[in-house]
Amino acid sequence: MIKQLMKAVKYTCKMKFTFAAIFIVLLTLILIAPLTLPTGSVDNLDGSVGAIDNSQAIAEMNPLAATIYTLGDINCHQMVSNSWYINGNEMPMCVRDLGILIGLAAGMLTVILLNPRFSWLAFIIMVMPILIDGGAQMISDYVSFNMLRLATGILGGLGASYFLGHLIDASVKTKF
Repeated sequence: MIKQLMKAVKYTCKMKFTFAAIFIVLLTLILIAPLTLPTGSVDNLDGSVGAIDNSQAIAEMNPLAATIYTLGDINCHQMVSNSWYINGNEMPMCVRDLGILIGLAAGMLTVILLNPRFSWLAFIIMVMPILIDGGAQMISDYVSFNMLRLATGILGGLGASYFLGHLIDASVKTKF
């Protein structure tokens, strides 16, 4: 029995550390990519989610930046007004998506360190702000501002990691 419990704990930690590492590496690469390009060489990446809108600009980038900017191009609208700049270059993802990644990384580290008991109420409190802010923008003329986008993104990412930690714990209970 103790042997199985130790095996379950080891598996849970391994899964959570794997997700934390993925989120941290991705966040780091998103912050580094604009620094690997000539100053002021990337601007006005406006496009739509689910499409590669900036293939010409991406084709001129080094392989690391091209990969990260392609991920951003596919997964983010990259609107100039909703994006920040590093090294004079527009970042590969908007402020809200950056906040989500910060929240995912910080959330997985928090889940690893604190191993919180899952609560639907806590989860809803964390994800509701991004649903309200982002949802209102999708269905109305409401325009959010970047610091609110960052804050709701971080909370949403924290909520997603909190839920992911719960799913990992639940999968271990059924597996072992």
